[in-house]
Amino acid sequence: MRPQGAILVALPQVGLIVVWLLAHHQMSGWCDSPRKLSWCPSYKVLLLVWTTIYSVKGYASYLVWKDLGGGFRQPLALPLGLYAAQLTLSWTVLTLFFVAHTPGLALLLLLLLYGLVVSTALIWHPVNKLAALLLLPYLAWLTVTASIAYRLWRESLCPEHQPQPTGEKSH
Repeated sequence: MRPQGAILVALPQVGLIVVWLLAHHQMSGWCDSPRKLSWCPSYKVLLLVWTTIYSVKGYASYLVWKDLGGGFRQPLALPLGLYAAQLTLSWTVLTLFFVAHTPGLALLLLLLLYGLVVSTALIWHPVNKLAALLLLPYLAWLTVTASIAYRLWRESLCPEHQPQPTGEKSH
């Protein structure tokens, strides 16, 4: 791998590091709510998954960059422009989740992000099939993230009308 490959693999981690620096003191109870989601992963699992996904996305972007001849030429504008847009939006979603605690807005941006990632995969597929396929785990993880965001957003709208977890009695 060229030195540019290492840079493209590491670049996506920048946003994750910034979010962690801004919110690391709040992350341990990030998914705690009056009705804790039993299927909500701990923040340590989240950080591990996001780090892995960002590394894989970075490697995929390197494959596309390399197959299109490297540098900053015209053929790279759309494939890497879409990638840059979805990477920036992904960092924004993490900031909304962990720093601003606004799951409703995060959910809205997650839906837009999902479309951007699908578009990126479709544009990358003719250039490098492996790069496009490497985005599939990211789409799966965005589905999990959107499910958590939806649940947290729904609870924030009307917490007293949420279904009680099994074993608790309603007042």
